[in-house]
Amino acid sequence: MSGVCGWVGYGQSVVENQQISESMAQVLTRFDHSRSQIYVDENSSLAIAASEQQLHYSHKNDIIVGIWGHAKFNNDELNQLIFSQGIAGVLLDQWVNNGPNVIESLLGEFICCLVNAKSHEVFIAVDRMGTRPLYYQILENGLLFGTSLDAMMRHPLAKDEISNQGIYDYIYFHMVPSPNTIYREPRRLLPGEYIYYKHGTLTVERYWNAQFRENEVQSFSELKQSFISLLHTSMEDAIAGYQHVGAFLSGGTDSSTIAGMLQEVTGKPAKTFSIGFDAPGYDEMDYARIAARHFSTNHHEYYVTPEDVASAIPQVAAIFDQPFGNASAIPSFYCAQMAKKDGIDLLLGGDGGDELFGGNVRYAKQYVFSLYERIPSVLREKIITPFALSTLAGSNISLFRKIHSYISQASIPMPHRMETYNLLIRYGYQDVFTEDFLSNIDINEPASQINQTYHKAETTTLINRMLAYDWKYTLTDNDLPKVTKACELAAVDVAYPFLNNEMVSFSERLRPELKLKKTKLRYFFKEALRDFLPEEIITKQKHGFGLPFGIWLQENKLLQAQAADCLTDLKKRHIFRVYFIDKILSQYLHQHASYHGTMVWLLMMLECWYKQRSR
Repeated sequence: MSGVCGWVGYGQSVVENQQISESMAQVLTRFDHSRSQIYVDENSSLAIAASEQQLHYSHKNDIIVGIWGHAKFNNDELNQLIFSQGIAGVLLDQWVNNGPNVIESLLGEFICCLVNAKSHEVFIAVDRMGTRPLYYQILENGLLFGTSLDAMMRHPLAKDEISNQGIYDYIYFHMVPSPNTIYREPRRLLPGEYIYYKHGTLTVERYWNAQFRENEVQSFSELKQSFISLLHTSMEDAIAGYQHVGAFLSGGTDSSTIAGMLQEVTGKPAKTFSIGFDAPGYDEMDYARIAARHFSTNHHEYYVTPEDVASAIPQVAAIFDQPFGNASAIPSFYCAQMAKKDGIDLLLGGDGGDELFGGNVRYAKQYVFSLYERIPSVLREKIITPFALSTLAGSNISLFRKIHSYISQASIPMPHRMETYNLLIRYGYQDVFTEDFLSNIDINEPASQINQTYHKAETTTLINRMLAYDWKYTLTDNDLPKVTKACELAAVDVAYPFLNNEMVSFSERLRPELKLKKTKLRYFFKEALRDFLPEEIITKQKHGFGLPFGIWLQENKLLQAQAADCLTDLKKRHIFRVYFIDKILSQYLHQHASYHGTMVWLLMMLECWYKQRSR
């Protein structure tokens, strides 16, 4: 996968800058060993490293353009020029005429960088869904940027002071949500944003926002025809330039659709790759096999073991340039590694389907809670809620307990109602962190972030507001880095056909009730593909791609020793209360292994990240 890095406004000599740039680029290529293209002069640099299909570079009249990823224009005439000039060359020419506005015509999954050493000018942008990260740090007389924080830290002027707020947010969200990072100064661009730096002035602008068009009326047959056509187009765009393509196959609707469409587009059996677990409630291999048989794919399987997890933990911790707590990065890595060994150059992920078409279980759950809001406010606030929260509290009668739980949660306003089961909230931040640590952070920062993201969506409906929320927190900040980094560690490219810009636009204009029909998840998606997908896949219950870490931790001596070592060392950093760490291992884990195992994993990955930094 690799990436880009560079700066403007620093340097003593071309030789020195070349050395710095090469050192930064080495970080980009340390896992996949992609080729790199580097430009340096007295006060600027731009390095881009990627596979042949994802590296695009042009240099003309003191302007250097680098594009990492899969990109095209929304203009047929410009796309035709790509064949003779390359996309970076076309973008450079367009920049001369249009400046920063050029980004509005660029589509796909990409990072775009432009450096003009003569005018001391930098332009960097991320795609509309933020499929790739882009970080930046303001220098005294310039700008430092890169797709990897680790690469940026190789620069002499990089600021590597760790942010306590970043650590707190990591424990809250299980990752550090953009635009913040684990460091105090470097920031991350949000999806659909660009930076323009010139003559010491930095401008951060959003060039794209989700715009839900909720009242557009089309017949189901028209929508279905458009959707199927878009699936084909998205697939063709994703695999362009690649000879050896495969697909993740979990057995869910998204991955099954991708596998089937890959076969339709290429006209030959798709290569599919699945991960299983020998743990009750976690293994979905049977569904993956159903999809594989249905589409006659060339199917590959691997069962991840506790020993595999123990072995991969240091590698996975190393690939992430800031603490990252999604444990399913482990099975994603083993799946990508299996594909690489089979000769695959590009893997297709089904990420985005849930978030575009209403597939997450919590969408239905929040719909049920929203029904309570339809009760007249006077009746709800003056009678029902006080009675339920006082009289029914602590009841031993099952029905009364359920009523109390329902009203307790339904009474919490959105979006904070979605955080009811948040680990940090359940434990209590004062019982988790030391007093000294808490004195340097804002405990209300996560709630403020959540509120801001949720309410800025341009929509009037609950489902679309939750979708827009998840585009950032679930996709950009969590699932996409998980899969992208896992594939980078395995040295294989990845693409996400559901995140094709035209597909996103289709989701924006799809009526809300076709995404979530009362409690029926992704209603349109399933009905449109009923003749394409196996019935078992259509009707199966939603299941996450989780890792049974907490369960295995109770049984496996190797994982237990690994966890104990990590958490013992973490105690010495004086971030967490010692008694809390001890209680997690000695008490909480035995009460509910999968739930509390998540916190053990978060703490372990934080300590592993610290240790990787010290090397």
